Amino acid sequence: MKQIHPGRKLALSVLLLIVLLFLFIRGLGAISARSDEEQRRSLEEAIHRNIVYCYTVNGFYPESLDYLLQNYPILYDEDRYIIYYQPVASNLMPDVTVVERSHTR
Repeated sequence: MKQIHPGRKLALSVLLLIVLLFLFIRGLGAISARSDEEQRRSLEEAIHRNIVYCYTVNGFYPESLDYLLQNYPILYDEDRYIIYYQPVASNLMPDVTVVERSHTR
């Protein structure tokens, strides 16, 4: 059986380490993206819960996002998320969309 040169063993080891490191970093990126989406969805659900609570208590849906946040506070990172709040009528649930701001470096 033919022996592998020690320099070649080292090169193969380094190459394997680089591939494993690349796969590890990709995995971390996927986990981070999933976590970001969960946070966005959680904020959107909290807003919907407060909208429904407002309607249950007062008999009308909040006329604006400002009214909702002043009377039913939700803590969130305003630098990270944009909340689009579109009221329809006092007796119809408003349309709400939460979007993560894009980050420029």
